[in-house]
Order: sequence, then structure tokens, then C-alpha cells
Amino acid sequence: MGGEFVTLFLAGDVMLGRGIDQILPHPGDPRLVEAYVTDARIYVELAEGANGAIPRRAAFSWPWGEALDLLDAAAPDARIVNLETSVTRSDDAWPDKGVHYRMHPANLPCLAAARLDVCVLANNHVLDYGRRGLAETLDSLAGAGLRTAGAGRDLHKARRPAVLPLPGGGRLLVFSLGMASSGIPHTWAATADRSGIDFLFEASDAAAAEVAGRVRRAKRPGDLAVVSIHWGSNWGHTVPRDQIRFAHALVDGGTDLVHGHSSHHPRPLEVYRGHPVFYGCGDLIDDYEGIGGYERYRDDLRLLFLVALEPDTGRLDHARLVPLQAHRMRLRHASREDCDWLRGVLARTSREFGTRITLDPEGALIVHPGPSAGGSPVTGRTAAG
Repeated sequence: MGGEFVTLFLAGDVMLGRGIDQILPHPGDPRLVEAYVTDARIYVELAEGANGAIPRRAAFSWPWGEALDLLDAAAPDARIVNLETSVTRSDDAWPDKGVHYRMHPANLPCLAAARLDVCVLANNHVLDYGRRGLAETLDSLAGAGLRTAGAGRDLHKARRPAVLPLPGGGRLLVFSLGMASSGIPHTWAATADRSGIDFLFEASDAAAAEVAGRVRRAKRPGDLAVVSIHWGSNWGHTVPRDQIRFAHALVDGGTDLVHGHSSHHPRPLEVYRGHPVFYGCGDLIDDYEGIGGYERYRDDLRLLFLVALEPDTGRLDHARLVPLQAHRMRLRHASREDCDWLRGVLARTSREFGTRITLDPEGALIVHPGPSAGGSPVTGRTAAG
């Protein structure tokens, strides 16, 4: 990917709390407010039981593993992830919530190791340690020079997009919002006088029109816009009809790329009217190794989304999705067999969207723009994966 395109790196959930936090140079308090696991170090032990020893006080680059060289080689113009954790020392765990994620602020160099530009925050873990924890999260990320979107001290700030300059003189605008379908408590919604996230109860036509209106008002000539959405359940390949309709309305309203996440594994991909719609990017970094129950989804396989957009239209030229595998809480290249398996699953589950996915000689999945600019029919159904 080169200068004739705007190149983006996108990923789904980057969760550096709990077990990951415990292997970094400045582990926080390991105590957890969970029904079955009360010490974050147990998640490290589970991963070691599955795949072997993991260093303690590991380098900040450790969780990224072989992804860092891939990102350096791709040299994207912007790097965007969903940061699926609070960044706080707060002990004010949100009541009646089953899982709480936090990382110690002193471990933020782990994010810096990947040279991230934007962390989207409208998700179901950013307020795990209350509004005090959210305030520390926002201050910590700002202090580390990281742009954020989707959360703020009031609704105006939560809705404000992250803005990055692009090489051609335009800007990249990154909006972030979260939906109730991903498990976000409705009380996390920011208001005019309360901190929180940009929260939507449902993927309704009215909500899509409101978000699209914000995108149109913010864009200037030469700008590109990404709308990042935390929505849907953790498992399964079916994309609900309302999510498809919502994504299409965003593109129709001026959004250039829809960046969906929440599921622990990748979900179907679509190129709608020339613009990429990623319904679920899956996890990138977490501490889930050794936890059983959903092996058929192969959530150990992760994807780096490297996307090339035409700078004048925002349309997709091509997307290269690089499969990696979580192993010892570190990302490594996936085997050729696993790359082919993942391509088969995504090709099958994306078929009703008319998406063509091939495998390149290096094992990356190539998403092609397709022959039609009209988009796929809104069926709301995909094949079971």
C-alpha cells in the first residue's frame, strides 16, 4: 500500500487489563470482582497451562509480538483500535457487572509500542471502575499523547471525533459509539452534565440518521470519516438486520468506513457502495488463552485490518487482513492452515454480502472491492460459521 491511497490499520478489541496487565512491567492490583476468578494472575496461569511459560515484567512490546514488524512494513497513515479496558488505579468497581477490566496507567507504554493514533472508547468496559476510573482513563490517555473518541466528561466531549491530519492535506475523522446490544449499561450514557460514552439504545433508523448527520456536518472537502461501533454479542456469525441497515445508512450519509467490534472473533465483511463495512473485527489482544467453551470459533486467531482507501472518494481499493495467533499472551503469525481456515469461514459467512475474499501468497486475506457499487441486499442472514 502506498502514497496514492490513505492506508489505515484497524483492529477490534485490545484488552490490556487483567492478565495482560499482570505480565507487564507495572502490574496493578490483581484482585478481581468476578464470581469465579478473584485474582488476575489466574488468567496468566491458565494461558501458561495451555501454551507454556509467559515472562513476568515482560517488555511493553510483548503482547504485540510479531504484529509490530507487520505494522512497520505496512506503514499505515493511521492506527485505530478499540481499547477494551479502563486505565486506572480506582477500586470503584461498577456494581452488578460480571467482569471488570483495568490496566495500570504506568503500563500505557504498551499502547505506545504499537504507535497507535486513536483509541475508541465507547465500549462495555471503559467505565468498569466508575466515573472516577473513566476520568483517570481519559487523563492517562491524553497524557500519553493518545487521541480518543467515544467517551468524555459530558455528551459533547463524548461525541467529538478524534481528528488526524492526512498526507494529502485532508483529515481523518474517527467517531466512536456503543450500543446496548454489546452489554453496555444504559447508565453509562454521557449527558450534558454527566460523563460517559456516546451510547445508543438500538441500531434504529432514527439513530443512524442522527449519527450520519453529525458525520456530514463535521466533514470538510478532502476529509475521510470512520464510524467505530461497539455492538452485538460475543459469539456467532449472524449479522442482525438492523445492524446491516444501520451500517448502510451511515455509508449513504457520508461515512467512508464502518469499524464494528464486540465479538471475540471476526464476523462477516461487506463492501457497500464501494465502502468497507466490518461488522465485527474480533479481538486482537486479550487474556483468554486456556478458557474453553467456544473452541469452534477459533478465537485464538486474530486479524490485523490493513485498508487502502482512495483519498478523493474514500472508496476501498483493497484490504489486506493478516491472520495472527495468540500464544503465550503474545501475537505470532498464524499457520498457513489456519489462514486458509479463517479465509474459508469469512468467505462463507460473507457470501450473502457479495464479498470476495482470496488468500495471497503470504497467507493474508485480501478483500476485493467487487464489481458493483450498489451494495448487497439487506437480508440480515449469514451462513452459520
